[in-house]
Amino acid sequence: MAERRLTREEKKVLYRKLIVEAAKKEFVRKGYKEASIAAIMDEAKLGVGTFYNYFASKEEILMCLLAQLLREVTDDLARRKKAGEPAGKRLKAGCHRMTQLLDENQYVLALFLSVGRGDKPEGHPCGKTAAHPQATEANAKASRAPQVKDLFLKIIEEGQAEGSIRRDIAAPMIAEMLHATYQSAAFSHAGVPFRENFEQKFQLLIEGMKSR
Repeated sequence: MAERRLTREEKKVLYRKLIVEAAKKEFVRKGYKEASIAAIMDEAKLGVGTFYNYFASKEEILMCLLAQLLREVTDDLARRKKAGEPAGKRLKAGCHRMTQLLDENQYVLALFLSVGRGDKPEGHPCGKTAAHPQATEANAKASRAPQVKDLFLKIIEEGQAEGSIRRDIAAPMIAEMLHATYQSAAFSHAGVPFRENFEQKFQLLIEGMKSR
């Protein structure tokens, strides 16, 4: 029996996935800055010109990879909420999981930190084809994943509502402090690995968040 040919939409989905997976391998091997579009497309076994049919820039792929990690965390948090887990416990679990993923995929760490206060984009970097081969870097930055800014804010608000997180400090301020803890761990000169560094500082932050 002859093998069924892929439809145009199926081909788009497949090629986009191949490019993203190839980019991930290149980022792990060489780091984000050193990984070239040519090397990514060679790994994907596709022509370089095909790249711009799916992504506007290398940065857009990085945003897509970050969005995947964030989605993994938010899906886990949604399951925990559905199971009735209290906000304080969900906050700890979500932060621990995010730290683990960032530690295992450090090529997205700088982007995670840079978009922590970014505006919500129109659309999603993983689900759109580049509008034009010469799309500007500004357009790529406009497609940043929105989850970074609000990743834990709603949980903090829920914790304040249930009384497990102190209410005398505004929830957005606590969320900013949490994001700053990731920054502090990433740029620390204490000689402590990122994950351990964050966990220790996060424990101090948790103690300060507890309702009194």
